[in-house]
Order: sequence, then structure tokens, then C-alpha cells
Amino acid sequence: MDIASIVGLVLCAVLVVFGITVDDGFSVLQNFYDLPSIFITLGGSFACTLVYFSLKDFVTAIKAFKIVLKEPTSKELETIKNIIDLSNVARKEGLLALEEAVNELDDEYLKKGILLIVDGTDPELVRAIMETEMVCIDNRHKKVVSFYDTLAAMGPAWGMIGTLIGLINMLKNLSDIASVGPNMAIALLTTLYGSLLANWIAFPVGGKLRYNNEIEIMLKEVTIEGLLSIQAGENPRVIEEKLKSFLSPEQRTEFSEGDENGGE
Repeated sequence: MDIASIVGLVLCAVLVVFGITVDDGFSVLQNFYDLPSIFITLGGSFACTLVYFSLKDFVTAIKAFKIVLKEPTSKELETIKNIIDLSNVARKEGLLALEEAVNELDDEYLKKGILLIVDGTDPELVRAIMETEMVCIDNRHKKVVSFYDTLAAMGPAWGMIGTLIGLINMLKNLSDIASVGPNMAIALLTTLYGSLLANWIAFPVGGKLRYNNEIEIMLKEVTIEGLLSIQAGENPRVIEEKLKSFLSPEQRTEFSEGDENGGE
């Protein structure tokens, strides 16, 4: 589980509840529940978002929420190590020897590139094929991110629609002065629900998915550079230094320490 995402989402809820109940206790929470407001805000937001997407993409985006709760696996160091190991095999035994070595890989993207190289595919064509797949992956991920961006925009908008509906109903009954305050409070609830949907759920989830996508695309770029370097017959040490340029200083240190420990 991704502790950062879970703690962030839970902490947001705790802070809101704390702000509501700190003076008047938990009994005041009932003032913040109104079923028609929930139907208008949440129902309207999701229904309007559905207009932007196909039903299949809508369902896929909803399921993607669980990705935010999963522990992100950092594979940068593993990917670079695999590429360097493969470059050593290619340098010692030739490119054809990679066909047997590739069976030990779990990375399907890297495995596909290695098989293209073993088949003698032109380097430019290898790059084109791998980059095409990378772009397609990026586009699929961005479609999911755009779902949450759209939902974040719809939440406050439908919250305002609900508030306007409540205000209209309230103004129709101004003769009953005692009901103005309670009706105004209910009218404002939809704005609150819309803001929570956008800023508690949609924006953070979309941002986390965008961050995960950037890391994955960077890994694909590392893989492409490594594959083309292997195909060009570059020295494994040169390949290592080239690929380490994708890493942060902390990751480079960790990678170097891993090499030293592996060599002991």
C-alpha cells in the first residue's frame, strides 16, 4: 500500500471533521448531511464527466483509483542494471546470445526491444517501434488523468448548481423567516460537497496518476537508450554512465553502492 497516498487522503478527512466538530462535538456532523445535495453534486459531476468519455474509459478510470493506493515500485535501478547485464552478455557472446538471456526478464517492454535487436531490426526502426508503444502508453495514462481533471472541474460547478437550486427554493418561501437559515445552510452544502470532491479526491488522485506516468515514461526512455546502445556495440561502462544521467544524485549513489556490494 502507498502510505503517502493513504495518509494524505485520511488526514484530509480527519482535518475537515476536526474543524467541524472541535467546538460543538460530533453531533454537529448531521448538519453536513443532505441526501438531495449528494445526488445533485456527486451524481451530476459523475454523469457530466461520463459525457466526456466512453463507458469503457469511464469504468477504466474509476478502477484506476486503486493504483493510487498501491505502493509505487521504483524500477529505475533495476532497469539500468538489467540493461548493463545484457550489454555485457552482448559484448562477450554477441547479440544473438541475448535471446536466451531475455527469458529471465520480467520487463515486457525491455524484452520486446531485445527481441527486435536479436532479429536484426534496423536501429531507427527499433527506436520508432519502441517510441510508438511508449507514446500509446502515455496517451492511455493521460486519458485516465484527464478523467480526474474533468471530475475536479465538474465538482465545484455542480456544487454551485445545487446551491442555486437551494437558493431559488429558499427565496420562494421567504414568508417563513425561520426557515431561511436552515434552507441557506442546506443550499451551501452542495458547494461544500463539490469542493471536497475536487480538492480531496479528484485533484490529488489525478496528480498522483500523472506523477506515476511520468516515472513510467522516463523508464521507457531509459530502456530505449539502453537498447540502442547495446545494438550499437557500446562499452557497458559507457552505457552505464549514459543511463545514470536519468537518475537523481541520490539514486546514482544508491546504484554505485549496489554495484560495490554486488562485486564483493
